Amino acid sequence: MLFQTIPVIAILKVSNMSTSYLVPNDSIEHETVVTRSRFICYLSPCQSTEQARELVKLQQHNHPQASHHCYAYLSAQPDSSQFYGFSDDGEPSGTAGKPMLSMLQGGNVGEICAVVVRYFGGTKLGTGGLQRAYGASVRNALANLPTKIKIPMVDKRLACQYTQVNDVLHLLKIHDGQLKSQHFNEQVELLLSIPVVNIEQFALQLLTLSAGQLTLINID
Repeated sequence: MLFQTIPVIAILKVSNMSTSYLVPNDSIEHETVVTRSRFICYLSPCQSTEQARELVKLQQHNHPQASHHCYAYLSAQPDSSQFYGFSDDGEPSGTAGKPMLSMLQGGNVGEICAVVVRYFGGTKLGTGGLQRAYGASVRNALANLPTKIKIPMVDKRLACQYTQVNDVLHLLKIHDGQLKSQHFNEQVELLLSIPVVNIEQFALQLLTLSAGQLTLINID
């Protein structure tokens, strides 16, 4: 099976990088049987095409006798229009990968890969039957998937005086940010991680707090 990254031309919805979203908290397996054909869906966390590729290879190794190893993945937030992929792996075009991807997008879970392993049961399902079966396999697995909320963060640098550190850290806590590192030289150099939705307000309050002295520094 050739692993493909599908050019993103079909998804028109614009992604909102600042919105929190659900991601898998673990990997799960769920089996659906349709007219004696077994559809085993594996859902796993996935943040890149490379991770998705490895997950597909794993199930190809675990199920060498299966008829098909179809997949769909979203490597970012659910409404991302940047990177996704899918494959019918020999099933009629449009009957496996696309309905699987549609279920992932509709499930509002990001950074996820679905691999559906099919063992043919002897009865052909037709194109409509295959679309429903592969879609249902992912939908049923999603219903049992443990998830957690991911809040998009952005890293910024900040140099401040020693006397300003406590005030900066207090402001950081108010905005649900994180201190990733600190270095003490002539000034204190801080590496901050701040929720994207809070970054503008944090920067404004930082200016007010320091009477215009402190501004965030972008990281190249």
